[in-house]
Amino acid sequence: MITLDECLSLHVVMAQRNHVRLEWRTPYPVLARVRPVAWTCFCRATVYELCEGGGRAFIQRTVQLDADNEVHETSVGSILEARAIWAALLSGRAR
Repeated sequence: MITLDECLSLHVVMAQRNHVRLEWRTPYPVLARVRPVAWTCFCRATVYELCEGGGRAFIQRTVQLDADNEVHETSVGSILEARAIWAALLSGRAR
């Protein structure tokens, strides 16, 4: 079992009481070439990835289930907007 001291990636803090609820959608391949540029640790059941490509970006959420993974994404926006949402997500101001 991995301890938090051994993790190399970021961890999302608990959602704040007045956090913004993000709209999560079924993945739709909008961008032809996209890559994750930041991600949270895979030691948690829910993993988040900040994905960028072609000057656009979105956040992908993967819930790791026993049988399968459940994947959702935010809508595609500018890199600046997605990075602001990413910071809010990590700090518990968005979920």
